[in-house]
Order: sequence, then C-alpha cells, then structure tokens
Amino acid sequence: MTEAEVIELIDSSLAEEFELDRAEMTPEANLYEDLGLDSLDTVDMVIVLEGAFNFKIREEEAIRAIRTLDDIHRFVMGKIEQNS
Repeated sequence: MTEAEVIELIDSSLAEEFELDRAEMTPEANLYEDLGLDSLDTVDMVIVLEGAFNFKIREEEAIRAIRTLDDIHRFVMGKIEQNS
C-alpha cells in the first residue's frame, strides 16, 4: 500500500466515522481545535484505524501525542513499516 493510499484510507475512514468535511481535512488540521473531535473520539479513532489497517494499537503515549491529521498519517505509516 502506498503512502497516498494509506492517507486516503485514513482520511476517508475518519471522515465517515466522525462526519467530517473532507475540505477541512488538511494534514495540518488539528483534530480537536479544527475538526471538533474530543478525548472520547480518540478511542473511536483508534478502533477505526485498527479496523481499517488490521492491526492493534497499544502505544498509548504515541496516541496521546497525536494532534494533527499528519500525526496520524505518520503514526500509521510507522506501524505499517514495523509490521512489514
């Protein structure tokens, strides 16, 4: 899976789950300030990503550090590279 395909899958999965406007979903968009997610949505985000990419996410510190869409993109790409 290419990086562009990973980004598309992340963005489309999150847009569908949280009813986000794709036009607002830029790499630098802050999940909480710009996209309106809250701390409870973080749990749902992890579940969506686990389902979309078929891996478990256990890195609680790494998840807490995620603030932007680009942070998610880089985190998931790192997980894919670890698992390949």
